[in-house]
Amino acid sequence: MQKHTYNAIGLMSGTSLDGLDIAFCRFELLSNQIWDWKVLNCETIQYPEEMKSKLGESIHLDGLELHQLDVNLGRWIGKVVKGFIDENKLKVDFIASHGHTVFHVPENQLTLQIGNPNFIHAITDCPVISDFRTLDMAKGGQGAPLVPIGDELLFSEYDFCINLGGIANLSFLNNEHIRIAYDICACNILLNTLAQLKGLEYDDKGLFAKSGDIIHTLLKEWNDFSFLKKDFPKSLGIELIEPEILSIIDVNKYGVEDMLATAVEHIATQIRNTLVSAKKGGKVLLTGGGAFNDFLIERLQSKLDENYELKVADPKIVNYKEALIFAFLGVLNVRNEWNTLASVTGAHSNSISGQKLGNI
Repeated sequence: MQKHTYNAIGLMSGTSLDGLDIAFCRFELLSNQIWDWKVLNCETIQYPEEMKSKLGESIHLDGLELHQLDVNLGRWIGKVVKGFIDENKLKVDFIASHGHTVFHVPENQLTLQIGNPNFIHAITDCPVISDFRTLDMAKGGQGAPLVPIGDELLFSEYDFCINLGGIANLSFLNNEHIRIAYDICACNILLNTLAQLKGLEYDDKGLFAKSGDIIHTLLKEWNDFSFLKKDFPKSLGIELIEPEILSIIDVNKYGVEDMLATAVEHIATQIRNTLVSAKKGGKVLLTGGGAFNDFLIERLQSKLDENYELKVADPKIVNYKEALIFAFLGVLNVRNEWNTLASVTGAHSNSISGQKLGNI
């Protein structure tokens, strides 16, 4: 008989290299077929400096170096997750790991997430579900975004879910009640790159951006980014952001505060345009590290009319929504239920994505 309660760990390593997000979650399917859920324990573990540096340059590594990084990251994840389990005395049904994306080129049906799951499984002695993108790409899909099934089943009270992570993305039900989702633009990966020019990990609350002035020539260049003109389904990766967005950064030509102000204006403009073109009004849930950027939220609110209600999620959900939903993707996989939506990715059919190691 199929279970109705699951205790699972979700792991997420984002493009902004903030660290490994670990969320231990409980999911219970109620009698009305609604999922009740709770994040019971969560933690973000910073990468060792050498590993963080390697991850940052991973797209440029040769095959042997990349394979070694895959193994090293998997071993490190296994150790820190085992420590998390032991410290909190957890009983875990399985671990669902997204891995760290090195590149994502859907037009060539290529995607690579590293953090070898065999090492996670061997070190934690827990079943592991990983590789959530490849099957969808084999079916002609983008392999992304994956979070929308969680938006639909866990956050249905919101008209829009926007994650302000390394890359900003959107999920919503259209007028035909079909789930649509896609990447919008570079977000924290741009803001944090600029903040690091001042020796900071990030621009706290957007205060430096708020003190700057918009550089209109730079804003036009960023707003002319070719990806922004594409129709969905579409997904964005570092291999496009680096040459077309980050390469334009020029500290010899512009002040960092002014570039930050321009980046915030660019992101807020693209999110506003996306919301308005998607649906006329509704409740908008904001998550991801960018939800703590008060200036970004202020600029976005100023561009929307009163029909849009912005809601910054509870801090635990802001930080751990993606890890929570990857744990939930694992639940759906175990239950042999769709966890990847063709309406979102453009694949020819829905998928039960994820490869399992160990007995669940």
